[in-house]
Amino acid sequence: MEILNRGDALQAWTAQMRAEGLRVGFVPTMGALHEGHLTLIRKARQACDRVLASIFVNPTQFGPGEDYDRYPRDEARDRALLEGEGCDALFLPTVEEIYPTGRQTVVRVGAMSRVLCGASRPGHFEGVTTVVAILLNRTQPQRLYLGLKDYQQVCVISRMVQDLGMPVEVVGVETVREADGLALSSRNRYLTSEQRQQATALNRALEAVRARYRQGERGGETLSSLARAVLMESGLDRIDYVALCQSDTLLPLPQAGEDPIMLLAVHVGGARLIDNRFLARD
Repeated sequence: MEILNRGDALQAWTAQMRAEGLRVGFVPTMGALHEGHLTLIRKARQACDRVLASIFVNPTQFGPGEDYDRYPRDEARDRALLEGEGCDALFLPTVEEIYPTGRQTVVRVGAMSRVLCGASRPGHFEGVTTVVAILLNRTQPQRLYLGLKDYQQVCVISRMVQDLGMPVEVVGVETVREADGLALSSRNRYLTSEQRQQATALNRALEAVRARYRQGERGGETLSSLARAVLMESGLDRIDYVALCQSDTLLPLPQAGEDPIMLLAVHVGGARLIDNRFLARD
């Protein structure tokens, strides 16, 4: 696996891929890799000639008082995991490489980025879209692989790619879960054993909502109240949002439409966890 620390090294690598006519799949990460990230690498490996990953803990998507400084970092372990999956190259930029002194440009998506996590974490998605735009310009892949656990992020990045005419296909990959249903997340490392058990309530809440939907319930408030009740029963009362939305627009749904999605954001101990479930899909 080639390690690319500087932009000029990355540029040379991508130029070689283009010259050879090779299809590149790109997996951007913030490190602290888990099976969810490795699944993205495997999906990229299956469909592309070369796989490029990046590790960059992006400071601009963290708000004041959030966990940027304590976000888990273990570069040696992450590199070993990527090599084990056959990743071809890893971009490891510094903050100065991504955000040179004097920069003035940011990338901002409209209404879709201001709801849900965008409302709870002002400026978060501006940081996400700016860094992803920079990374896509630098890496120039044919495919971009993202996990659907961060569903709003996938929607916002897809909107940016479409609106700016970026020549990359965004591929959303299904959420990877533990045996008890907890969605894999780097922030799960913050949880104590008791909090880890409490966190399974997110998946239980979503499953309860999907079951009620399939029994015929369509009321947005009824379905949201059910999810909240399951969370509260497990002692999870710091709920950022429970939202029933249209899956393609993230607009709230008073009544469940053709392809609704339920999204949650909940604080469990020192971790803010998110999850979601399509209600009409298998």
